[in-house]
Amino acid sequence: MVTQESMTLMEKLQILSDAAKYDVACTSSGVDRRGDGRGIGNSIGAGICHSFSGDGRCISLLKVLYTNECVYDCKYCLNRASNDIVRASFTPEEISRLTVEFYRRNYIEGLFLSSGVKGSPDATMEELVRAAELLREHYHFQGYIHLKAIPGASPELIRRAGYLADRMSVNLELPTAESLKRLAPHKSRNTILRPMKQIQLHREENKEELTLYRRAPRFVPAGQSTQMIIGASGESDYQIISVAESLYRKFSLKRVFYSAFVPVNEDKELPAPVQGPPLLREHRLYQADWLLRFYGFQAEELLSEKHPNFNLFLDPKCDWAVGHLEYFPVEINRADYRTLLRVPGIGEKSARRIIGARRYHSLDFADLPKIGVVLKRAVYFITCGGRQMYPVKLDEDYIVRNILSREGRAPGMQGELTFRQMSLFDDWNLAETAGGAANGL
Repeated sequence: MVTQESMTLMEKLQILSDAAKYDVACTSSGVDRRGDGRGIGNSIGAGICHSFSGDGRCISLLKVLYTNECVYDCKYCLNRASNDIVRASFTPEEISRLTVEFYRRNYIEGLFLSSGVKGSPDATMEELVRAAELLREHYHFQGYIHLKAIPGASPELIRRAGYLADRMSVNLELPTAESLKRLAPHKSRNTILRPMKQIQLHREENKEELTLYRRAPRFVPAGQSTQMIIGASGESDYQIISVAESLYRKFSLKRVFYSAFVPVNEDKELPAPVQGPPLLREHRLYQADWLLRFYGFQAEELLSEKHPNFNLFLDPKCDWAVGHLEYFPVEINRADYRTLLRVPGIGEKSARRIIGARRYHSLDFADLPKIGVVLKRAVYFITCGGRQMYPVKLDEDYIVRNILSREGRAPGMQGELTFRQMSLFDDWNLAETAGGAANGL
């Protein structure tokens, strides 16, 4: 291990911001707290503007590790104890001052602070809490703070952190306990799930306090999230999405993030992807996650043990629809909201607009694009006034062939079987199929 005792703040920042690039759980929406005029910064419910790197990963906020020193030796992690890399650590004073100076220059609107485990979970969490306390109490910083909860840290430290942070997250890392034992032998599922449950229970208690005392301090007001690495172990999409569904149900998580495995270490236990990180698979999991959270789908509807992985050429909602043609076509002027949500090309907003518009007149195909329906996908699954737009066979092969021919190639696909990272700007059609698009599903 290479260490530097007399490292400048800028050198630390370069090392520790680069070390944080594999942690994708950095959304900042979900909290609305305006400054009171006596401090600096605020955090609004509309969320914080994000930048995106060339590979599509979010690099917004001041996203940095507190330290890349770590006592654990996770096989997939660049910062594992056995790697001979330059190590650096901030102090609570340095990271709090750095955040404020970045904010004053209008570079950032908040902080995303993760960390390796330096010394022990309690020692590391104590320093993270101290940094947040300096920001809130010394600098009177009222902007957004996302803190990582260190698995194994004491409940009291997690509680203190929760009253300082807007969002907290505990990374699940790998989908199953077996994979965690094999690739991260120093970690356990229990030490990861314990702080998740504590945060959930304390948030529920805090909601009750706020109903009685409006000025009571808020505990993790933007909720908690987690992250799973995709492709480092052999789990199927069905296993991964089932774990995510369970986390949403049992721990009331706001988000589960999926990070395509990037091979940064050579290890016999790790795969060596020939075509690079499984970015398109990551994209399909995000789309499926959106269906679980907002469209009323369940994991067992989208996949099964007989059909364990998503179709890379069709988004999960469209793939479900062509596999369940017995539910179609849907009559636009009579279908209820939940039924409309299951039609490819109809999203939450467009479904609500359909419900509202048909109160006043019967809708026809010409009306649908005006209210956000992606007609080139929906046309195979709907009728208006009991008729189709043009004769369409309710046949799986026919529909898939036509959808793919209309849309060209699958998102991210080059040639026959190679893939690239999707750009946010070079193909606006992706907005129609992405899981996070308002009207594309």
